Amino acid sequence: MIAEDQHRPVLLAEAVEALNVQESGVYMDGTFGRGGHAAAIMERLGPAGRLWLLDRDPEAIDAAEQRFAGDGRARVRHASFGDAVDVLRKDGVHALDGVLLDLGMSSPQLDDADRGFSFRHDGPLDMRMDTSAGETAREWLARVAEKDLVRVLRIYGEERFAKRIARALVKAREAGDLPGTTGELAALVAAAVPYPDRHKHPATRTFQAIRIALNGELDALQRFLDSVIDLLAPGGRLVVISFHSLEDRMVKRFIRGAGEQRDLPPEIPVVPEGLRARLRPIGRAVRAGNEEARANPRARSAVMRVAERLS
Repeated sequence: MIAEDQHRPVLLAEAVEALNVQESGVYMDGTFGRGGHAAAIMERLGPAGRLWLLDRDPEAIDAAEQRFAGDGRARVRHASFGDAVDVLRKDGVHALDGVLLDLGMSSPQLDDADRGFSFRHDGPLDMRMDTSAGETAREWLARVAEKDLVRVLRIYGEERFAKRIARALVKAREAGDLPGTTGELAALVAAAVPYPDRHKHPATRTFQAIRIALNGELDALQRFLDSVIDLLAPGGRLVVISFHSLEDRMVKRFIRGAGEQRDLPPEIPVVPEGLRARLRPIGRAVRAGNEEARANPRARSAVMRVAERLS
């Protein structure tokens, strides 16, 4: 497995600056990963500050507990950010001064063959974010209907050869030859794609789509967006780093919608609370600079959006 210190958090300085961390503030890092962003937030917190650290990956939680053992400012919870409201309410927290989500995969997840997220290292077809629960990617592929697989590949992977790939997988399954490793799946997909992208492995979109579907990633993001405003104190910051267009569109539309005040007839002088704008976008979308992109290729697709809770 890759060493913990080899993981490079994307847009580290920009994200922490966007959070506008106050010494006595209360914050949440909803995707701890290996703690790069969390450590930088901790550096700005004073003794009275608090940081909730969430992740659905048991290995990430182990890393968080080891890294911040004995630090009374940290609260480590094994949970999806989609369930953040329930987790924080249970802990008696009703207002946060900032929330950070980094929706990318961590280097340890991608580089550990046993996790099955990448075809660069041949390993079992697992792909679960939470290895303590749920079915593996191979178990899912063994039962998913062909039409549902086509839909997943088209929507979550934006794969133009979704039908060809789904048919190839179903034929292999019917023949008792369903791929059992990442290398086998990548080879099957590559054989099914007639015109591969010169700059991308033909299985890239398929792996992305299966991972998103298996882990309910967009559902978790939607649950988070539906509830995050109620988590933020007035002036609290929301910072989200996305890595593909589906996530970024969701975040962009959410911030835009929450920043709009609905029109009312002139005879209604006071805007009811439920119709007021609730978020204020902060600046434009932020992308990694050339230097960071060269040093960390995974940063090239990152997009960070920031918003602030209105009174």
